[in-house]
Amino acid sequence: MCITTNTAWKNVQQHALEMSEFHVRDAFVEDSERFKKYSIHLDGLLFDYSKQRITKETMELLFELAKESDLENWRDRLFNGERINHTEDRSVLHTALRDMSDDPIYVDGKDIKPGIDSVLKKMEAFIDKVHNGDWLGFTGKPIDTIVNIGIGGSDLGPKMLYEALKPYHIPKIKVCFVSNLDGADLANQITQIDPETTLFTIASKTFTTLETMQNANTARNWFLRHTENESDIAKHFVAISTNAESVAEFGIDTNNMFEFWDWVGGRYSLWSAIGLPLALGIGMHHFNALREGAFDIDTHFKTSPFERNIPVIMALIGIWNRNFLGAETLAILPYDHLLKDLPDFLQQLGMESNGKSVDRDGEEIDYATGAVVWGATGNNGQHAFFQLLHQSKTLVPLDFIGSVNSGYSLEGHQQKLFSNMAAQAKALMCGKTEEEVTKEAKSQHDRDIVPYRVFDGNVPSNMFLFDHLTPHSLGMLIALYEHKVFVQGIIWNLNSFDQWGVELGKKLANEILDDLISDENTNKHDSSTEGLMNYFKASFMDKLAS
Repeated sequence: MCITTNTAWKNVQQHALEMSEFHVRDAFVEDSERFKKYSIHLDGLLFDYSKQRITKETMELLFELAKESDLENWRDRLFNGERINHTEDRSVLHTALRDMSDDPIYVDGKDIKPGIDSVLKKMEAFIDKVHNGDWLGFTGKPIDTIVNIGIGGSDLGPKMLYEALKPYHIPKIKVCFVSNLDGADLANQITQIDPETTLFTIASKTFTTLETMQNANTARNWFLRHTENESDIAKHFVAISTNAESVAEFGIDTNNMFEFWDWVGGRYSLWSAIGLPLALGIGMHHFNALREGAFDIDTHFKTSPFERNIPVIMALIGIWNRNFLGAETLAILPYDHLLKDLPDFLQQLGMESNGKSVDRDGEEIDYATGAVVWGATGNNGQHAFFQLLHQSKTLVPLDFIGSVNSGYSLEGHQQKLFSNMAAQAKALMCGKTEEEVTKEAKSQHDRDIVPYRVFDGNVPSNMFLFDHLTPHSLGMLIALYEHKVFVQGIIWNLNSFDQWGVELGKKLANEILDDLISDENTNKHDSSTEGLMNYFKASFMDKLAS
């Protein structure tokens, strides 16, 4: 099925041509009710999409596109546990991990809710032991430091949320995250921790992930240098995995293995036991509040009409910007220092999910899919890359994210921060005409540099404004983006839940590693790879010799 031949797609395409002269600045002049029409209030969140290059007709045509894509049916299939990840023959049920209802959820005829509740209770009991000082290290001291070793979804979500929820941290517990295969990442952590009071959480579904297991084994060896008793490993290492055999072989007591399931994708896994280090850092009560926020958005997504459905609107606007206005990227701009890791998290969520060139039917596609997601804290970005956003010819849609009230009461900061965010959104939308700049000129020099001060404007943006940044509101925010990505995948006719594109690099890395440690010249790679390998081997051996 080629979506570009669908009637709804063609109608949007024709409408985009008719909108070529549209400017959002003019739309606000013509319609004083525009903000009211294109914003939604939901449980402490204001979502404003009025600065997008859209009209009533644009949205109507986009909603038709969603309906023609059979979105409602796919949404039901997602929540009902059908195997919509068809290339891996799996259900996609991260939503079940935060389902607060009493309703059963079935996979292959079995209700999975009791298993989820069992793991959550096991997490809570373990966390209580650590927080109460009942979990003791090999010298009898309580744990005060958690080091999570994982990568990708086993790292990005928990790490981002731990940083974002700093006002909710348990004072006597410090949580650190190690993901990079570069030894500097782990080395930086182990120089600052005490083996007697440190607990490592090893997060790997298969317990075979290259980066995670290299770091885990290095941490294990470091720990054993401080105790000669291998049985002490069980007091300082726990696993988040499904591979009990490998976990036991590592030295971890399988009673301290926290399970999750194959219907939980890595980038959607923070709601599962993968969230254990986060829950250790903020407490199970706040972890559950995070789940509740996501559940509220799940309910909103399932029950709200498309016209008032925030993730559906987010997705449709993203498709409008990507496929019909030609935008190749999306900038995530949190105006909150605690959300500094959010762009990295959303980058994986969007690009690993929808960065595809083959549709659900196995056919190569001829249309653009996932946008390049990037970003940084907005206030710092103003002094780094905003010049390009304002005056280059590259269209970059933006998501501004902020809160009315800060977790830190420093006088004067929050109002100035919001003023900057609102001003940038307005400036990017309105721009500044040659006439306006000329009118402001007070000297000949001012008149000479008029062209340099002209801004086209018309840069589309969304604004997410929360009353407070809390576990509940962050749960809402993440679920909004998760469902946005799902909706876009359905409309683009993609499987958003596999990631075969990363497999080739893993396979080749293992082959290159085997050849690097071999004394033979294999000559089985291209000349560039062979040249790089030979240079590395020679330089590496020189260092060993010295």
